[in-house]
Order: sequence, then C-alpha cells, then structure tokens
Amino acid sequence: MKITHTEIYRFSIPMEPFVIATGTMDFAQNVFLKIFTDAGIYGVGECSAFPMIVGETQDTCLSMAREFAQILIGKDPLQIPDRMNDLLGFAAHNSTIKSAFDMALFDIAAKDAGLPLYKFLGGHKRMIETDMTIGIDTPENMALSALKYQRQGCRILKIKLGKKVLEDVERVALIREAVGSEMTLRLDANQGWSFDDALLALGKLEPFNIEFCEQPMRTWFDDRLPELNLNSPIKLMADESCYNHHDARKLINNSSCSFLNIKFSKSGGILEAQKIHEIALQHGMKCMIGSMLESRIALSANLHFALSSPNVIYFDLDTCLLGHLVDPVVDGLTYDGYFLDVPDLPGIGADADPVFLENCEKWVI
Repeated sequence: MKITHTEIYRFSIPMEPFVIATGTMDFAQNVFLKIFTDAGIYGVGECSAFPMIVGETQDTCLSMAREFAQILIGKDPLQIPDRMNDLLGFAAHNSTIKSAFDMALFDIAAKDAGLPLYKFLGGHKRMIETDMTIGIDTPENMALSALKYQRQGCRILKIKLGKKVLEDVERVALIREAVGSEMTLRLDANQGWSFDDALLALGKLEPFNIEFCEQPMRTWFDDRLPELNLNSPIKLMADESCYNHHDARKLINNSSCSFLNIKFSKSGGILEAQKIHEIALQHGMKCMIGSMLESRIALSANLHFALSSPNVIYFDLDTCLLGHLVDPVVDGLTYDGYFLDVPDLPGIGADADPVFLENCEKWVI
C-alpha cells in the first residue's frame, strides 16, 4: 500500500469564547486532513491548534501540513513508526499538526485490518465518563455554571483557575457550596501560579475535597515541581510539563506529580501517547486523556486510545460540550449525558461532514 495524496482543510469551528489562565479562544483553530492510498482506503486526522499552550497556530499547522504531506507521497502508511520518523527527521516539534498525520495513519491501518481502532490497538469497551470544564469567570458565574452542569447530570467538574490566587480560592469555595459535597472537583491552573502562589492556593483549597490540580506552575518552574508536590496537600497532575515519554520519565523519576495528562496535541499523536502510557504504567502512575478544542473526529481517536490504555482512568473529553456552535462530523463519538461511546466502525469511525468541508479552504498535496 502506498500514499498517493493528502487533502488538507482549514477546519475552523465557531464557538463561544473559552477563557483559561493563558488566554481566550473565540474559535477552534483546527486542521482536518485525509491521507489517500492506492488501496482505496483513506485515513482522517484532525488537530486543534492552541497557540498559548503548544505554540502552534492554525496557519503554522497548515503550512507544516503541506510540507509533511509532500514527504509521505509514495510511502507505506502501515509503517507508522517509520512515517512519523520521516516527519521528525524533517522538523522537530510541531506536535499538534503531527498528531493529525499520526491519527490518519492509524485510521488507515485499522481500516485495512477491518477493525475499530480500539480493537486494532488491543482494547475493549468500558464505561467512560468525562468531566465538564468551567472556564474562568467571576466566582458567582462559575458557581452558576457548576449548578447548571450538575442539573444536566454531570458528576465531575474541572475548574479553570490561575488568575488571582485569592479569587481562585473564592471560585472553588462558591462552586463547592453550590454543588454540595458529593460532586467530584478537579482544578486546572494552566500554569497560572508562581511557586508561592501555588503553595498558598493549594493549602487554602485543601478543605474543599479536591481530586487533583493540573499544572499549577509555568513549565520553566519544573525544577520546583518536586518541592511543590512534596508540600501540596492536593495531588498534582502534569499537563504542559509532559509532552513526550522523556518528559514523563523525568517527572516520575523526580517525584514531580501524582498523575500525567496525555494529549495528542502535545505528544504528536497515538504513537508517542502509547509510550507515555507505558512508562507511567511501569511506574504505577495513572493518566488522564485530555483534549484541546477538537471536534468529535479527534475526540473519537482519543476515546479509542483510552479504551486500549488501561492506565488511563481520568477523562477530559468534553470539548464539544464547551461551546462549539456547529458539529461538522459524521458518525464518531457520541455523548449520553457525560458518558461516551464510539461506534464499532472500522478505523476511527468518524469523518468530516462533506457539506461543512465545501466551505473550508483546501489544499491537495
């Protein structure tokens, strides 16, 4: 089997503004691609650029996609490690757009095997319940959002923090008061605190029964994560500090956190995500599968990976519930409230809506 050509689309999805510590997103800066083969099989991939986190924009992703697509012409898509090494040999970093190519290659391989991706990866169906994220707002408005989601059947909330420390404490206090003691609360500071602020905040937040706190400090303070982890009454999860399995190894060896958050936009796709999962599994460190602002295409791939990864026990796959104003996807992941499932179709089991694609800028390489 050989790759013949790739279609690349500017896959912009309008959405309600979403606020985190590092900035505000007004639309999902996504890229969608189809890798075609001479066997009549094509694979789909999607990525979501989040420039204030990963450093890639939609335009940089599109530019690199055209370069990467040229490199892959005439090569065997089933040799996924070799193909991803081809991209790495051409350009370091660019993990977000690389994840879309990785995803499309795995889609081709699973379709060629006639299996849903989770089965191709050796997984099986299990109950998956996502949390629901509350973006940064006034403490009062965040408490109202928490109540709204609770009434809709949500049992796990992820609260975005990382602005002013005392206001962050008030945000969590009002949310806990609003939803009561039974609801699971997770925090995500998105690198918003200094070491001193993190130590203060985590100490003051201990009484509110917090499951864990993601990425309290900027990654340039990673050398102080072991100290913070030792002194924090709340368990820490590394997100932006963990891009690849080498990061995972260092975080584990330094006792920097209790959990790891795996995202394809950081790892460059499934292949590297598997390596992160494996090293975490070997050391008994549990993982979360997370996302940026992807549609149900990439989220379907995320869920397939999670179903084949027993050490992934936390799920942050609420992207499409955060304010996407259109759903440009055919088939794929479905939500039953906050419980997720994927269809037993070959491959990822999701594709872009052809009508939506008609209005997307397109390149064929």
